[in-house]
This record gives sequence, structure tokens and C-alpha cells, in this order.
Amino acid sequence: MAKEEKKAPKLRFNGYTNDWEHVKSKYLFENISLKGFQDLPVLSVTQDKGVVYRDNLDIDIKYDLSTLKNYKLVQPGDFIISLRSFQGGFETSYLTGITSPAYTIFNFIDNQDKDHAFWQYLFKRIDFINSLKRVTFGIRDGKAISFSQFGDVKVKYPSFDEQKHIATALTKLDNTIQLHERKCEELALIKKALLQKLFPKKDEFKPEVRYKNFSDAWEQRKVSELLEERTEKAPENKIYPLMAFIANKGVAPKGDRYDRAALVKDAKNKKYKRTKLGDFIYSSNNLETGSIGLNNYGNASISPVYSIFKPTGIANSDFIGRRFVRKDFINLMIRWRQGVVYGQWRIHEKDFLRIDVSVPSLKEQQKIGNFLSDLDSLITLHQRKLEKLKQLKKFLLQNMFI
Repeated sequence: MAKEEKKAPKLRFNGYTNDWEHVKSKYLFENISLKGFQDLPVLSVTQDKGVVYRDNLDIDIKYDLSTLKNYKLVQPGDFIISLRSFQGGFETSYLTGITSPAYTIFNFIDNQDKDHAFWQYLFKRIDFINSLKRVTFGIRDGKAISFSQFGDVKVKYPSFDEQKHIATALTKLDNTIQLHERKCEELALIKKALLQKLFPKKDEFKPEVRYKNFSDAWEQRKVSELLEERTEKAPENKIYPLMAFIANKGVAPKGDRYDRAALVKDAKNKKYKRTKLGDFIYSSNNLETGSIGLNNYGNASISPVYSIFKPTGIANSDFIGRRFVRKDFINLMIRWRQGVVYGQWRIHEKDFLRIDVSVPSLKEQQKIGNFLSDLDSLITLHQRKLEKLKQLKKFLLQNMFI
């Protein structure tokens, strides 16, 4: 028995109850292939930026007049099927120019009762992208489909008014997402700039930016004055659950990628290293890829391959977590790394503890550490908001369309 096609989406605005239209694309759109406009600027179709001027991309391509004569005219409102059509490569142009004849350009046969923004969102839906595969047997992923193939794809759409409501809601949400993306980018740039100014430059002992009443040069200290090794080992338990130490994330729950429990013999009695909140942890093999940093999680059991240290009475954990992941300190650590085969390198704990590092007084450490910790919390807050907005958009795209 054939599966009955849905005639309306799950989520609708009040007042809209009519079934959506189900029509093949060839009855709504027409192919556009106007040439001979070689004096117009050349356009490129990108997945991350949409349709842009080719000159704005870092691509050095030479054109001659005979080539540009065959390029296709693109006008604002035209849809373009790019060479990545199976990866969401349906873009909309807001520019006038010409583009490679390899692209398929199309627009509505009749603009009446068609909201352009609605169709932009429809063409980006996973369900629509997957529908393209059903009419392109034998074509490799990544290759553009032709207009005739696109014409056989059935599209589903509501009345003009409902199209406008859907497009307006999604456009407002996109604008909010863009604002949060810019905020996250701005905060990341602020953090980068502050990290350059709150810590001394190479071969210097004073940073550019200081808190009030702090003017002394930073002192050279052995790491052993700031940290002491934590060596306790025991089987995991409810108080010290087994966790992963993930590059650039720190202590975190074990996902499928990091769960190797099936490979462990006598897992019940296997001993792991114990770590607590504020500990400094590193893996000798993967320093350059971020396997170094603070435990911001809390009590945990982790693999014995990691080296774990707790702060002494003259070290602030938040400060140490930033100071010891800076490139200058990583380079100092690497000098002590032993071994000749990648994957077998090691920085012995006793060697790590004898490294010299410049640090300020404990009070200044606390000021810097607390400030950067608060800034990280603010960045995380905006990132979480951004992720929730993206999840909301995904939900709406799944449920406001058929």
C-alpha cells in the first residue's frame, strides 16, 4: 500500500488550515540562460557566503572576452544551482553579474503568489535536498543537477499569505542568530586581545595592561612552587566517575568516540587517576592539539596516561589554567619531551615541575584569573544561546514545512 503524502505541516500559524499544493518544479520555474553580458562583474556561488563578487574572493583567475561572452546573466532574485547541489547548494542572488555556464539559473515562471524568501528556506531544507537524489540516479555526490532533473522534483507550498508568515518568522530568527554570532565573534576577539595584553610579551616581565596598584615585574618561579603532582589512583566510583579529557574542552563525559570500556580487562578493578576541580592536566603526546588545561568539571577518574597537578598556596587555578596553555609555555614544555616516535613522547612530571615560568603575585593572579574566568562564562553563555537559536530554527524548518 502506497504511503499517503502529507498535505500540511505539523506546525502552522493560526487561521491556516488549507492543504499545501504538491507540484513538480517544472510547472513553477523556468530555466534562465542569457549570455553576452561580458561587461558585468563575475559572480561566484559559495555555500558559506552565498552569491558574491569573484573579485572579493582570494582566487586569481584570468578571463578573456570569448570566455566571458558565454557566462550567464544573474539578476537579483535569481536562484542558482551550484556544483554542490546535494549539500544544500541552492543559492539566491542579491547581485547583478555573470557566472559560469556550469551553474543552473532559474526563477519563477510567474511571480504572482510566490514569496521569494519562503522558497529560499524551502530549498535549504534537508528533506528537499534529499529529494534531489531521487531524480538523479548514478550522479556522484557533489555534482550539480540539471534544470530538467530539478524540474521532476515535487515541491510543496502553501498560500501566498502563509508563505509570507513563515518567511517572516524565519527571517527574524536568522537576524537574531546573526546578532548572536557577531557577539560571539566580538567576545572571542576581545579575549584574544586581552590575552596578549594581560600577559608579558616574549623576553619581558611586565604586561601592557595591569590592574591598579600592581606595578612589580613578574617573578621567575619553578613550576614546582606553583603546582604539586596529584598521584592518587583507584577504581572509578560514584564520587569519582570515569570521564574523558578532551582536547580544548578538558574533563567531560565520555562519548562513544572516547569510550573504550569494551577493551579494558577487569574494568571493575582497573585503577584510574583521580582529579578534582581546578587541577591542571596535560598529555605529553598531544600538547599542540590542546590536550592540556584545567579541570573545570569536578571530581573525576581519568586515564593514567595524563599528568595531574593541584595548585599550591601561591598559585591561582584560573590564572595557571591560562598561563600554562600559552604558546610560550607550551614551547618550554616541549623542550623536555622525550621519545623519538610520535605517540610515545613524554614529559616526565619531575621535568615539568622544574620548568621556569614568570608569574605575578598571588593577588594579581587572582585578579587576572577571575576576570578571564568571568569572560569565558560570558562567552559560553552567548554560545549556548546561539546553539539554542540554531536548534529552534532546525525545529521550525522540520515542522513548518512538509
